[in-house]
Amino acid sequence: QVQLVESGGGLVQAGGSLRLSCAASGRIVKINDMGWGRQAPGEQRESVAVITSGGSTNYADSVKGRFTISRDNAKSTVELLMTNLKPEDTAVYYCYAFLLPRYKSWVDVWGQGTQVTVSS
Repeated sequence: QVQLVESGGGLVQAGGSLRLSCAASGRIVKINDMGWGRQAPGEQRESVAVITSGGSTNYADSVKGRFTISRDNAKSTVELLMTNLKPEDTAVYYCYAFLLPRYKSWVDVWGQGTQVTVSS
């Protein structure tokens, strides 16, 4: 069974930093894009940052210049370094991956989410 497990969320003051980590495990043949999304209360889930297997990145306008996504293909991990955090960054953050499980078709897989709360 394939799964993604996040860690690193928590409570931080505005202007502070947090690092989120996510590890994929299970019978995985290949991982294509990996990324992070977030969902604030009463809002739809939105994409925050994406990184391809080749290392190309894309960010939501609201986090450009403050968040940095990186990945380790050998370890099947992805990280999100969040700096200069703002109260509006408060949300549940979800890791995701577009991957190929063994004996199955390509599929989007999401983690269980980790809470990030930024106090003003």
